Amino acid sequence: MLVSNIIASKIVFLDTGVLEVTIPAAVFVFPVTFLVTDTINEIWGKQKAREIIWIGFIMNLVMVIFLYLGQLLPPAPFWEGQEAYEKILGAVPRMVAASMAAYIFSQLHDVWAFHYWKRFTRGRHLWLRNNLSTISSQLIDTVIFITIAFAFVEPWSEVMMLIIYQYLVKLIIAAVDTPLCYLLVGWIRKREEGMGVDG
Repeated sequence: MLVSNIIASKIVFLDTGVLEVTIPAAVFVFPVTFLVTDTINEIWGKQKAREIIWIGFIMNLVMVIFLYLGQLLPPAPFWEGQEAYEKILGAVPRMVAASMAAYIFSQLHDVWAFHYWKRFTRGRHLWLRNNLSTISSQLIDTVIFITIAFAFVEPWSEVMMLIIYQYLVKLIIAAVDTPLCYLLVGWIRKREEGMGVDG
């Protein structure tokens, strides 16, 4: 989450040959947080997943405060990077608010949705609950973030296209991360069993 909020200031242009897409670089990193919370939820339950989400939220606030303090400190006379620092790492209040709101609502929904589908499937079909919880949560994340971050952008159709493009990329990443979820869950369970055997 911290990495995604740092690299979110870079806007990426992708020309797929069929479609030209403009999205923040963070769109490739932030979906990993859903993979992590789904894995934690599967192994240790929703309470532990919620704890991790709140820790991430608090650490993001801490990061923003320290980045802002770094911005306020007077630069050395020979250092020419202040403008670049402010441009890349400077906290834009609306962007921070958008990021924090999107993160907390989408992640808490992801934990709830994953647990709901786990009960519904009686603990089977990890791929199904991983995808259903992530797909819905990514939509919440995208809509909240883009709406708050670009609330004053005109025309509104451009904001809608940003939501659609970002969500499409996140859907692709969500599909790709399903095998990773199986690998992580399998690896952690194997380690825990080994630790139990070893005492």
